[in-house]
Amino acid sequence: MRIFKTRTIATEACKKGRVTLGDSPMPVKPSRTIKVGDIVKVRKPPVTYSFRVLALTENRLGAKLVPQYMENVTPQDQLDLLEVVKIAGFVDRRKGLGRPTKREGRELAKFTGDIYDPTLDDDGWDFDFDFDDSEDGID
Repeated sequence: MRIFKTRTIATEACKKGRVTLGDSPMPVKPSRTIKVGDIVKVRKPPVTYSFRVLALTENRLGAKLVPQYMENVTPQDQLDLLEVVKIAGFVDRRKGLGRPTKREGRELAKFTGDIYDPTLDDDGWDFDFDFDDSEDGID
């Protein structure tokens, strides 16, 4: 119920073992029946969310009605972890992961430009030879 964007994503999360019921470490199947008072734990790395079922419904609901049917009981330490990850996500990105920043792109362009500069090709080496002109007679 509005925890995942689509039913397909919710089903995949269940199949991957990211959804559990209560204190049980066993993952639930997508068709698992729940009842009022159950606590559903959803692991969306790095946070494990917890939701208490307040009421059941047969139909899909609008977003405004969701608080009548479920309550977010995620521990504060998990929510704090989410804030830390949000802040550190841009500041403390590990080198080599994701797309390079603008600064890293400039440094890379400067580095590759220093390695190969076409104006420096006049170093005395002759790489303009023809492989078809064999002197040893092997063709």
